[in-house]
Amino acid sequence: MRFQVKLVMFDLDGTLLDTAPQIAEAANRMLVALGKPMLPQAQISTYIGEGVQNLIKRCLTGNPHDEPDAELFEKAQPLYHDFYANNATDSLPFSGVISALQQLKTHGFLLACVTNKPEKFTRPLLEKAGLADFFEIVVSGDTLPKKKPDPLPLLHICQKLGVLPAEAVLVGDSETDIQAGQAAGCFVVTVPYGYNQGRPIDKATVDATVQQFTEVVDLLELPALLKRG
Repeated sequence: MRFQVKLVMFDLDGTLLDTAPQIAEAANRMLVALGKPMLPQAQISTYIGEGVQNLIKRCLTGNPHDEPDAELFEKAQPLYHDFYANNATDSLPFSGVISALQQLKTHGFLLACVTNKPEKFTRPLLEKAGLADFFEIVVSGDTLPKKKPDPLPLLHICQKLGVLPAEAVLVGDSETDIQAGQAAGCFVVTVPYGYNQGRPIDKATVDATVQQFTEVVDLLELPALLKRG
């Protein structure tokens, strides 16, 4: 089955870019500065995807459900932001990302990036990785009053680009993406190599899954105008 869509939206962390190594490094430098023990990168990877504040809280407590001491959290935030600002742009695209985006752009699809990462990190990351020019619009975690899993960022993109949600697909790696896409009324496609809080994606909850990023291209019908040409 191929999806007849005009717009393809992409999550960033764990979908387009492998950001876990740099996030883990910054988080561990934060923990050391606070006199706390470092955490394995694999554990920190399970904390990615629901915004930087949740990431910091989880690193401080070692538990996705606990709240850290308020004073400690206030000290931790600027430390993490400073450390991550120094290494964020070292993250690299996953295999096949650039070639797939090039194909989608050539075929006439509208492309967008929607992430829960703050804009001050998102823009430099996309530019350094050579991805920024592919996207008509980029929505970060602090662009709007709400972020994923709320559907607002996806609906905002559709409205700005004049596309119905049913004419759009979101490609992501986590339950956060799945919830946002379904709430917005978009198709949802997931990649298997992302973070998703350390859990495998339940394939029964999405419209399609791919094993390689380049397979996204094969899931989509070419835009009608292009096919007529």
